[in-house]
Amino acid sequence: MSDLERSPLGKPTGYSNRRTPETLFPIARDQGRQVLGIRGEPPFFGVDTWNGYEFSWLDPRGKPVVALATFHVPADSPAIIESKSFKLYLNGYSGERLHEQAVCEHLAHDLEQAAGAPVAVQLVPAAAFSAQRIGEPQGQCLDALDLDIDTYGPPQAAFLQAREHDAPVEETLYSHLFKSNCPVTGQPDWATVWIRYVGAPVDHAGLLRYLVSFREHRDFHEHCVERIYLDILRHCAPVRLEVCARFTRRGGLDINPFRSSERSSTAPMLRTVRQ
Repeated sequence: MSDLERSPLGKPTGYSNRRTPETLFPIARDQGRQVLGIRGEPPFFGVDTWNGYEFSWLDPRGKPVVALATFHVPADSPAIIESKSFKLYLNGYSGERLHEQAVCEHLAHDLEQAAGAPVAVQLVPAAAFSAQRIGEPQGQCLDALDLDIDTYGPPQAAFLQAREHDAPVEETLYSHLFKSNCPVTGQPDWATVWIRYVGAPVDHAGLLRYLVSFREHRDFHEHCVERIYLDILRHCAPVRLEVCARFTRRGGLDINPFRSSERSSTAPMLRTVRQ
């Protein structure tokens, strides 16, 4: 596994119009998880869903084809894929003459080699773009809460509280106010964070303060979501928990990490307006 310092993040890079699998830069998930105190198997299941909005190749006769590309990387894969390297890799297809099936096969193979686990690939052709849905998460939005906030980093798990003596509830909460930053370049990463849980009622004001406390925090998207999941689990002790963040795109690529206490749970995959 390569060191982060060798990644293309924060460095001038050239753009190839040919498929270059070696461009993909894997980063061991264990690097971030050890910081969170995870040793061995993590206490969650999940998937990282990427959407590529600027994906194109040439058909065998040389005519350009465009598609929306979606990739599902399992959360138990040994590595995440650094996003800038992912964008450079996808751009490399722009000069390749390929049948669509070959494109899917190459994508799945190359991403599996980088992530260390099978990656599901889906291409949505331009003719099906009109069927794509955009909307808002279901549940209660926390953003209208009337409260003062003055903590923007590091993340403050102490803000999280649950009324442990109250009857358990099943609740879905979300906020559009989440922001973190790239660990190398410091560029802002914006997201809508969605939380569903079953357990003692979580204090809404404390949860919003906690999410906002990531505002100056530097970390990868996947690790931020895992930190949120673990902090809620440790401080609020829900019997069931799901956390998803839908990050806004950068360079035509967005990422949507999802973590759940249940293996059978599925992520809320409705694309938000900001994506």
